[in-house]
Amino acid sequence: MFLRTRDIPLRPGEPSPLGATWMEEEDGVNFSLFSENAERVQLVLFSPNQDKPKEVIEVKNKIGDVWHVFVPGLRPGQLYGYRVHGPYKPEQGYRFNANKLLIDPYAKAIDGDVVWDDSLFGYKIGDPGEDMSFDERDSAKFVPKSVVIDPYFDWDDESWMRSRRKNVQLKDAIIYEAHVRGMTKLKGDVSDNVRGTFSGLSSQTTINYLKDLGVTTLELMPVHHFVDQRFLIEKGLKNYWGYDPINYFSPACRYSSRGCKGEQVVEFKEMINELHNAGIEVIIDVVYNHTGEGNHLGPTLSFKGVDNLAYYTLQPDNKRFYLDFTGTGNTLNLSHPRVIQMVLDSLRYWVQEMHVDGFRFDLAAALARELYNVNMLNTFFIAIQQDPVLSQVKLIAEPWDVGPGGYQVGNFPYMWAEWNGKYRDAIRRFWRGEALPYSEIADRLLGSPDLYLGNNKTPFASINYITSHDGFTLEDLVSYNQKHNEANGLNNQDGMNENYSWNCGNEGPTGDPNVLNCRERQKRNFAITLFTSQGTPMILGGDELSRTQRGNNNAFNQDNEISWYDWNLDDRRRAFLEFLTKLIKFYKAHPVFRRSRYFQGRKLRGQPLKDVTFLNVEGKEVEQSAWNSPTNTVIFILEGSAIDEINKYGERIADDTFLVVLNANPNPVKFKPPPGKWEMVFSSLTREPRQEERTLEGGKEVELEGRLSLVFRRIEF
Repeated sequence: MFLRTRDIPLRPGEPSPLGATWMEEEDGVNFSLFSENAERVQLVLFSPNQDKPKEVIEVKNKIGDVWHVFVPGLRPGQLYGYRVHGPYKPEQGYRFNANKLLIDPYAKAIDGDVVWDDSLFGYKIGDPGEDMSFDERDSAKFVPKSVVIDPYFDWDDESWMRSRRKNVQLKDAIIYEAHVRGMTKLKGDVSDNVRGTFSGLSSQTTINYLKDLGVTTLELMPVHHFVDQRFLIEKGLKNYWGYDPINYFSPACRYSSRGCKGEQVVEFKEMINELHNAGIEVIIDVVYNHTGEGNHLGPTLSFKGVDNLAYYTLQPDNKRFYLDFTGTGNTLNLSHPRVIQMVLDSLRYWVQEMHVDGFRFDLAAALARELYNVNMLNTFFIAIQQDPVLSQVKLIAEPWDVGPGGYQVGNFPYMWAEWNGKYRDAIRRFWRGEALPYSEIADRLLGSPDLYLGNNKTPFASINYITSHDGFTLEDLVSYNQKHNEANGLNNQDGMNENYSWNCGNEGPTGDPNVLNCRERQKRNFAITLFTSQGTPMILGGDELSRTQRGNNNAFNQDNEISWYDWNLDDRRRAFLEFLTKLIKFYKAHPVFRRSRYFQGRKLRGQPLKDVTFLNVEGKEVEQSAWNSPTNTVIFILEGSAIDEINKYGERIADDTFLVVLNANPNPVKFKPPPGKWEMVFSSLTREPRQEERTLEGGKEVELEGRLSLVFRRIEF
């Protein structure tokens, strides 16, 4: 270590804002770092492509728990890191080790990725005392450097930001969960040099594809800078999904087509700008529940070395060990005011500076924990609710974690929507042939009022989905009975064991036309169910392309053809894409499928018919006594003339009336249609319906094929 004699003296700087802030008018950079337990802080400056520092600066100014200094003459692109001195007493929660170069928790860009080496660990690997020992090796060569950025960007989507309240309402949203790299890595009409990057995602051909498909909202899997776990690198694999963040402000360098010295920030902003100007929202998947530093045996890369006791939730009786409600080794300590400030600062940064439209919170129940217990009235949720910026964007929870009492579906505050795992499981079980209580299926189709109505929520609080990144793709859901995760190198022990899937009689790839026809029909059954359900539909990116992961239901480490979208479509896959595109267009055209209020099952506004009516196969209303009886055939009428809602102009909303038939029975079923004449508008048939199948007449019995879904419009009453 050394201190270079400066031509221009240092200045004290300011404690706020945290991070590195380029001050053009002052010709320098203000550095500010929180650490309440540190004894000494050093700012380390690097030249490009140099492992050894060009200057080490003692940060002598401290106000409260914030260390700060202003360094004249520095500009955007400057690489830096910190060395933080303090006690190394793991049993007390202190893990300071100034031999370890640290990433700034508030860095806006990070140059490169971690290069695994034993020196990255604060303790001597292999020592009998494990993490109780102290390692003196310098880790600077192997740690990616933080980067000072130029925050200026010439946005032209300002009208989008100003009119945020006028953007796509959640009830009108169609969410498309996508992976930045995977979506365009094999997309032939995207330029080679930008495939798999932010620029690839915002290329004109990709935007045109999303608009043609009809999605309104792109939900991106993690884009925060993350690490590849060491055990994956040693197996020749990578962290593809990105759920191991090491920073909450910097876009992942690996998704940049231009470099990592701040260019990734500009490229991300350009992506958002282009998508917004095309009318597409962007939600990002955020992981504030844990970091990539793992447990007590994990590396010291950032938070652990800056102030382990503050940033992480530690076991009260032995602070050497971490409380782990995430299954990753640690849990972020949102009970600490500076940690919750970091999360809120990060969220606001991505809205105000990066222009994202909302967030999907990974393992969100962990954010509500106060030590062991889940409390939905804790500081984090109160802070979000009163925040003038964050309260106006889309907030979606993955409403569980892996700790006790962590399954919290239906319990998040009213401003939040939730990934509805009960919807996913019920619809999967129904279509694989299980007879479920009529009320269970009806509740899922009506926006899960049993989960959300009592919490003063609306149907679109339920994010309805059949598949997501976590589990089988839609193609694999109908092609495999068992997971096949051998490629992950974990002896097929990872991933969910129960997928509620059915392979149509053959495991995996087949040329059997009967099996293939069954699978195509099942995919259509799932799609029709999703888009005739109340709530906000979400589709997994690539499902519309019949993407397969070869039976892998946990492809978190498969940065290859297993996970990348295959754009070479045969006739079968092209037909499903066309089907789903038409279904989405149909859904968007009919507000009866996108209600803001729950159905009441009664006559409204003096109308002669109920807003929703569930029927048995005799065409009569399901009796109360049968409501809890098992069934695998569900039939219901959505009365378009009885929508008890008005549009933004104060005009009453009206629509056509639809009859939806969901017959998961493997055998044919006799059915007497209700009064009126009904015209088929959608079916899961993989062939053109015969003329006699295209219309139904009230009271005239028909035979419904097994495993078939149908949607009819009333044309006469």
